[in-house]
Amino acid sequence: MRNVIAHNNLPEDEPSAWPPGYKDRREDLEHMTAPSFRRLGPLVALTLALACATNPVTGKTELSLVSEEQEIALGRQTRDETLATIGLYENAEAQALVRRMGMEMAKASERPNLPWEFHLIDDDQVNAFAAPGGFIFITRGILAHMNSEAELASVMGHEIGHVTARHSAQQISRMQLGQLGLGVGMILSPTIRELGGSLSQGMQVLFLKFGRDAESQSDALGFRYMVADGYDPRGAAELFRTLGRVTERAGQRLPEWASTHPDPGNRVAMTLRRIDSLKATGRDPASLKSNDETFVRMLDGMAFGQDPRKGFFRGSTFYHPDLEFQFAFPAEWKTANLPDRVVAQAPDGNAIMQLRVGKGTPQEAADRFFQQQGMRAGTVERSQVNGLDARVGDFATQLEDGTAVNGAAGFVAHGGLTYALIGFAAAQKGDIRGRFREVLRTFRPLTDQAILGVQPAKVGVVRVPREMTVKQFHAQFPSTVSVETVALINGVEGPDGVLRAGAYAKRVQGGLPPALRDGGAR
Repeated sequence: MRNVIAHNNLPEDEPSAWPPGYKDRREDLEHMTAPSFRRLGPLVALTLALACATNPVTGKTELSLVSEEQEIALGRQTRDETLATIGLYENAEAQALVRRMGMEMAKASERPNLPWEFHLIDDDQVNAFAAPGGFIFITRGILAHMNSEAELASVMGHEIGHVTARHSAQQISRMQLGQLGLGVGMILSPTIRELGGSLSQGMQVLFLKFGRDAESQSDALGFRYMVADGYDPRGAAELFRTLGRVTERAGQRLPEWASTHPDPGNRVAMTLRRIDSLKATGRDPASLKSNDETFVRMLDGMAFGQDPRKGFFRGSTFYHPDLEFQFAFPAEWKTANLPDRVVAQAPDGNAIMQLRVGKGTPQEAADRFFQQQGMRAGTVERSQVNGLDARVGDFATQLEDGTAVNGAAGFVAHGGLTYALIGFAAAQKGDIRGRFREVLRTFRPLTDQAILGVQPAKVGVVRVPREMTVKQFHAQFPSTVSVETVALINGVEGPDGVLRAGAYAKRVQGGLPPALRDGGAR
């Protein structure tokens, strides 16, 4: 719950993400091809005949049910929701660099007249993403793992490539066509959206992920864009090596956010082949800019990892120092602190609880929730939760596939806000209302001064006094993260990797004291 106040500006039916491992039922439609659409009838055939456009990158005619104006509108909506839930990272120099580099490449691309925007957002995940219409987002998490402007240019170019090649428009067109031909309507009912998600996310989730062909095309476009802007493409290879190390440390071949991306090792190999082709034209990559020293120095003081002020777990208890509250989920449940809510999932995956900010007073928020169409509400009681004004009630409803759902919701006033705690489960799998009330009773003001005073860890930049291994650097300039992490953020292969004399290297200082660390979200 990292920017929970701003979330009040979002529409109430905004879909949500769920904790890792949540089982959503999907149809395997990823490889649907044009010939398979022929059996869908005259209406689809007419739609196919009328809905064609020329791809700005390839020059080829392709199916498109999304106009450029619609792309831009969707992108602006994504921008507004992203900035409301996650927020910008407050570093004027870094923001200016992201915007300047992005605009230089975008204006030289195949779609220079889009309303391009580039934002550095306050998210610790190693990630970047593009919304249709030219809205690009870079996380502070991936920025902290970079060591040159050239690496940043490779990411910016890749995301610009998704937009110029209209990858989002292609995916949305496929989704719309699937809905038209297969009679699929709204994937999430308003009632279940208000709960924060659905047991089935269907085609909306599936189709809005780019496939590996699209990712590879964006790699190629990003390479072209960064070279055209004068950046050393060896930075792309370095970045892909770092991403490979990040995935290895995640304990699996690819983390969830990168599941559709090409293997990092393959991306390195392809980049090196492109570099060889560039050299064959007589252009020396070493003559292009990298700006590693100025870039690394800019990272000095940047927040690193999760910002504990925006909420953290210690065991099953969640603390939010900025908003000054705490509560505890059941000890065995999986938990996650998402940008606009805190969620937990039962071990068997059949029950969910979440905490987010509601709108209005507890009474207003409760009325809005329990009076939704399709909601069968029990008695809604006025209550006190650890001295805080609250409204609590049970409900029953059903999913669009007929699955019966029951649950409970509580709305609690604290610090000028109303917090909505909602729990639900498939009715045939059991009743969680008793567990829900146990959790609700743990919601209370946070008064522990040690927790109220926590600060995020920050990157510190040091000039390396002599050639030394990362292990030696870590001994002389200690960090509050592991030596393996120090190697990772400096783009070096492990603790025995070497840092050259005179270079600027990163370490991490501060963050949660050891007594408050337990691995965070599980």
